[in-house]
Amino acid sequence: MTPPKLSVNIDHVATLRQARGTPYPDPVDVAVLAQLGGTDGITVHPREDRRHIQDRDVKLLKEILQVPLTLEMALTPAMVDFALQIQPFACTLVPEAREERTTESGLHVAGREKELEPGIRRLRNAGIVVSIFIDADAGQIAAARSLDVPFVEIHTGPYALAATPAEQERELHQVARAAEFAREQGLRVNAGHGLHYHNTAPVAALSAIEWIHTGHSVVARALLTGMERAVREMQDILRRARMQNR
Repeated sequence: MTPPKLSVNIDHVATLRQARGTPYPDPVDVAVLAQLGGTDGITVHPREDRRHIQDRDVKLLKEILQVPLTLEMALTPAMVDFALQIQPFACTLVPEAREERTTESGLHVAGREKELEPGIRRLRNAGIVVSIFIDADAGQIAAARSLDVPFVEIHTGPYALAATPAEQERELHQVARAAEFAREQGLRVNAGHGLHYHNTAPVAALSAIEWIHTGHSVVARALLTGMERAVREMQDILRRARMQNR
């Protein structure tokens, strides 16, 4: 069975760079090493306050990457304009709050369809694949389907933060149910948030999942092993997960 594809988020390389205001470490350099390690894609989240990823990073990544580039982004007019300028492979729409350390929930779609539709239409008309980062909730998934996006990305944060094995099992069941429901609705399904080397395999084993998006754990691992090896190790987890689920 074909394993899910891996897209490595390199935001936290930029976080380290911005902490000192130096030109290093360069996330573009790290993206090249991730390619050598076998990643299927690169993800970055250019936040509106540009706290880590900068415009220069995104433009260079678009020029040099030989794997698909995904932008995580808030659906604002300014960010849509930026995405149209860059022309990434995909845009994953996420909620964004200035005070948060990282994205803390899925995008609330139900009841906001008319508000979200114009920006989504602009991206899709430009040939950009649109995905919505969404909680494992049938109502939100159905609302996303009504917006005619091809993908949703299931928020795996509650699963990753589960305090006990029993709670983790319940949250994994929620992810699995949401992924199957989304596929039944005609959506393609990705998953991500909080996934690391000890909790990714059960999610990767779910047959509905096409892409795994993870980054913090890979960047942290790379500090110890190097980026190429860190990516190879995560790819091995994805391959073994599907093989064991046959």
